[in-house]
Amino acid sequence: MMNPETERPTPMSDITSREVHLVSRPKGLPTADDFKITPTQLEPLQEQQVMVRNLFLSVDPYMRGRMKEGKSYLPPFELNKAMEGGAVGEVVESRASEFKVGDVVTSNYGWREFFIASPKELHGVSGEMEPLSVYLGALGMTGMTAWAGLKLVEVKAGDVIYISGAAGAVGSVAGQLAKLKGCRVIGSAGSAEKVAFLREECGFDEAFNYKTGPVEEQLKACAPEGIDVYFDNVGGESLEAALATLRTHGRIIACGGISGYNEEKPKPGPCNLFNMTTKRLTMKGLLVRDWVEHQGEFEKEVGDYYKAGKLKHKETVVCGIENAVSAFIGLFSGQNMGKMVVELGS
Repeated sequence: MMNPETERPTPMSDITSREVHLVSRPKGLPTADDFKITPTQLEPLQEQQVMVRNLFLSVDPYMRGRMKEGKSYLPPFELNKAMEGGAVGEVVESRASEFKVGDVVTSNYGWREFFIASPKELHGVSGEMEPLSVYLGALGMTGMTAWAGLKLVEVKAGDVIYISGAAGAVGSVAGQLAKLKGCRVIGSAGSAEKVAFLREECGFDEAFNYKTGPVEEQLKACAPEGIDVYFDNVGGESLEAALATLRTHGRIIACGGISGYNEEKPKPGPCNLFNMTTKRLTMKGLLVRDWVEHQGEFEKEVGDYYKAGKLKHKETVVCGIENAVSAFIGLFSGQNMGKMVVELGS
């Protein structure tokens, strides 16, 4: 990192930042041809602006929805412009009193190497945390999603909770936080290696490979008396299995549905949706952006768990912005264990 004591460094010039642009709307699973890496010359820094060099970029399944045309809960990515996403970076030049050279910040200016922003678009974090990419995972948006989801349906000690996509960025943190609350935790994932990770590293009570047999059969074998909570990251067969296994007055956290993100036409809903009525179930949708006002509470609680060694941060690291697209596409075939991040060279 640069010397944090430098108050007004010599202005940088001729900075060229490579950016990832969306150049076409994907049909089905995105391909490399839908993206382009474009060099962009940065403008000289103006008053009340900060220049940041990104260290880590986040790639996340929700980004697939922003690649579609049309209105959603977030605006679609514009074609032939740099996409947005979570990032951790280092201030390399500042003309704003809020930040100095060497400060570590998070932002939504991912998918690029350098960027210029106003102080209000940056969130300062401790540069002493290791690894800094944890601010994109357990202590970032995905960790906060897991934390907020458990609060959304008031998960409590004694609950039996099933988490689909449990070896991913959100699921692995949700399971660990549920264990810390005193829950019995069951997870499903897509390989024997991931199942072992859930049991041995994340402390799940039960875990199974959804590819080796019907999800409902495997879930009921893990929870013969039923489950109280389902944390849904997948949708599809996993949601149907949960609807069949939930006990009366059970709760569902509707966080994601990665199994259908690349479908051109939505699949029919669960065949047993009427269980919502007969079992008097509650299903609540979750958007982490609704919880921004609780970010301080999240950072304190989950940060303390992490620093105390009670919460593990697992990540899959891909190096170089030129590999960011392949890292993103890899999310849909389960190439990540924990959080998928892209590390940029210095």
